[in-house]
Amino acid sequence: MCGIVGQFVYKNSGPLVQKTELLKIRDSMIPRGPDGEGLWISRDKKIGFAHRRLSIIDLSPTGSQPMSTVNGLIHIVFNGEIYNYRDLRKGLEDKGYHFQSNSDTEVLLHLYEEKGLEMVHDLRGMYAFGLWDAKKQGLFLCRDPFGIKPLYYSDNGTSIRFASQVKALLAGGNINTSPDPAGHVGFFLFGHLPDPHTLYKEIRALPAGSLIWIDKNSVGQPKCFFNIGDELSIAKANGSTIEPEEALVNLRSALMDSVRYHMIADVPVGIFLSSGLDSSTLVALASELVGDKLRTITLKFNEFEGTDNDESPLAEVVAKHYGTKHHTRQISSKDFKSNFDKIIASMDQPTIDGINTFFVSQVTAESGLKVCLSGVGGDEIFGGYSTFNQIPKLVNLTKMIPGAKHFGKIFRLLSSSLIKKFTSPKYAGIFEYGTSHGEAYLLGRGLFMPWELPDFLDVDFVRQGWRELQPIVRLEKTIENIDSDYHKISALELTWYMRNQLLRDTD
Repeated sequence: MCGIVGQFVYKNSGPLVQKTELLKIRDSMIPRGPDGEGLWISRDKKIGFAHRRLSIIDLSPTGSQPMSTVNGLIHIVFNGEIYNYRDLRKGLEDKGYHFQSNSDTEVLLHLYEEKGLEMVHDLRGMYAFGLWDAKKQGLFLCRDPFGIKPLYYSDNGTSIRFASQVKALLAGGNINTSPDPAGHVGFFLFGHLPDPHTLYKEIRALPAGSLIWIDKNSVGQPKCFFNIGDELSIAKANGSTIEPEEALVNLRSALMDSVRYHMIADVPVGIFLSSGLDSSTLVALASELVGDKLRTITLKFNEFEGTDNDESPLAEVVAKHYGTKHHTRQISSKDFKSNFDKIIASMDQPTIDGINTFFVSQVTAESGLKVCLSGVGGDEIFGGYSTFNQIPKLVNLTKMIPGAKHFGKIFRLLSSSLIKKFTSPKYAGIFEYGTSHGEAYLLGRGLFMPWELPDFLDVDFVRQGWRELQPIVRLEKTIENIDSDYHKISALELTWYMRNQLLRDTD
């Protein structure tokens, strides 16, 4: 994890880049990058980058950022890790490129020299970066396919600012903080803020798997280079011709390949071990690569001791079986209360989840680890959530009822006030929102249902936010090219819950 900052004045009428503002934004993200800092501003002060560094690959000063090519024509600030950087570097060296460091950051610089914006199709990893091309006088922003690393930007009509955090942009002091109705409505619907929205009109998230180009002629729109729905459709088409035995071999090979690449670092790598199938599988595969050097971490909640919700006993069995250096940390309600202010301060955007991640990350940092793998994504790919069964059943059932949607709206209007006295108000919308996968997903994952929002938000504000957010339209668009129930739910969980909630909480 690092913190990246940049500002580009793309119109001559805009104020030039101010060093003090870049430093304010940069240094508000010290927790993201405690190992180093950097600053670069062009001579004409039209473009400037700043960086907070967490050293993972190439711990030497040659890996510091912002980083530039020797000729000074290309500059970059980068947050993340490129897992296949060694392979990419070898290919670039074969083409005559020379390297001054052992970092993956420099690989990005030369890969851009070689391929321009098309470089994104060669990258394997988690990343967010800003790259300045002095020859073209353009700024290139990019974010990895799953949105593991965040990137927010603000455009005031004369200059564009970007950073790893919303709070960091606000720390600079030059952002209009007018509320974004779609962001607020999105939070109360989902328990997180769906990209590209934030709480503020003037701050947007660059969507996962997207890039954007800005120069003096125009601020381009984000361009998607990775679509989860398309990838799942391709995978289903290709997988239909594979025999079960071959599929098992391919699956193990793919998982091992992924773990091998994720273990690439110049610092020790640990694993969050919850005792579930996903994290236990990671431990099993990683132990084949590093043996008894592997370190694992588990949380033990005092309130769960002796119940089925206590993960620590089984986690310790897994750790013992694979000979890991295991650490179990006990957590109580007192720990939550004493850390409450830190938990809130660590949230860049509001979220209803992430408490477990906060504590396991805290323990990881205290133990001296900078990098840990987790099983996030396993349930979304392998069908670990109840939504994989419940949503298709509901949709198939309601489709059998003539006029279910029209009848469902009447049922909801008549019954919602009564139903919420006895059970979840969601049940009032079971017919109205049960006729399609997208609507049923909102019903299942929703924090509050649409008809509840006016109870605590201004009616006109809700109406505007709903219109701008278009949640049902976007949910349905997520799965528009998918014909399998299973893959529809996988796409929804990967695109909405994992991207906007789990990965953001972890970051």
